[in-house]
Amino acid sequence: MRSIWNGAISFGLVSIPVKLMNATENHSVSFRQVHLTDGGRIRYRKVCEVDEEEVTSAETGKAYEDADGTLIPITDEDLASLPLPTNKTIEILGFVPSSRIDPLQMESAYYLAANGIPAGKPYTLLREALKRSEKVAVAKFALRGRERLGMLRVTEDVIVMHGLLWPDELRSPEDVVPDAGTKVRDAELDLADALMDTLGGVDLDTLHDDYREAVEELVAAKAAGEPLEPAEETDTGGKVIDLVAALEKSVRAAKESREDTEGAGGREEAGGDGQVADVHPIGRSTRRTPTGKTVSRSAGQDSGKSRPKETGAKKSTGGRSTGGAGAKDGQKPAAHKSTAKKATGKKSPAKKTTGTKTATGTTGKGAAAKKSPAKKATAKKTAAPRSASGGRGSRSSA
Repeated sequence: MRSIWNGAISFGLVSIPVKLMNATENHSVSFRQVHLTDGGRIRYRKVCEVDEEEVTSAETGKAYEDADGTLIPITDEDLASLPLPTNKTIEILGFVPSSRIDPLQMESAYYLAANGIPAGKPYTLLREALKRSEKVAVAKFALRGRERLGMLRVTEDVIVMHGLLWPDELRSPEDVVPDAGTKVRDAELDLADALMDTLGGVDLDTLHDDYREAVEELVAAKAAGEPLEPAEETDTGGKVIDLVAALEKSVRAAKESREDTEGAGGREEAGGDGQVADVHPIGRSTRRTPTGKTVSRSAGQDSGKSRPKETGAKKSTGGRSTGGAGAKDGQKPAAHKSTAKKATGKKSPAKKTTGTKTATGTTGKGAAAKKSPAKKATAKKTAAPRSASGGRGSRSSA
């Protein structure tokens, strides 16, 4: 990045040489003015009002216009002679909590970089002091011919300076405040809170300028001579008649939009008969899609409610099985392997397996364990044990 200002931070008697660089950039699409008749470029020229002659930048100076229209010439030498101690210095005035700075005062942002190897140590000292104090520094500096107010803070191990408006440059909002007699009900506040909770947070890193992208696509299409597709009309909602009804509708729309963006992770699968069960477990919100399917979004652990009935066998995945306990309509469920359990004092009969040997428990105190001969497994379905963590098991897939 190219530096736009070189100077030093004055931190008491410590001087920290720094370079100032713009921390932001403008990505807006710019346009030129053209003559509609022939498409020619329209340019602005500097013309003197006295002799009506065009003048160059070298012939242009500064002047202050008085209230009566009189122009008072001001030269660069006049400005340079002014007592401006912050001309090449960012003078720290004090430190305050960041909450003391009104965001209305913030203007442009700049990165401050240590200028040279000797500046590395005092720069790091100021950075770490700002971090540990959890405060920001208020400073004065001069840029582009005028003294300005600034705020220094730390972000990603770099000191950032924000230009601030002077307090007397902020307008009073007294003419903007709504009528003091306007009141809202608790029910309206509850719905507003519900809407805020439903919308949730936002990842600022994922946001981008949709309008700029649309303009770029428009320019590319016109340059290629391609036909332009008309934009879809957006329903702005019009005038709000019933605030409660509008809030309720907004909450429903926000829930549906959020469920759509979360993908198919919470969708209920269709059962063997092609129907979709209306499942409303705890912590889930459901809705019907245009195709008739129920979309469910989980906000916590599974509630343990039963899944839709399905035909055919199911395999357990290590938790509580959601399949039926027995066969239905004369169908035989597939055989499952069961795990042998240890007895706590009584002789446990050998579990039936699918051709492997299983160990039984002890017959009592001091009794030795015996092996039971392997037996052929029957087509009897066994339930899988609960998981060791004691939590609810995962659902089995068809």
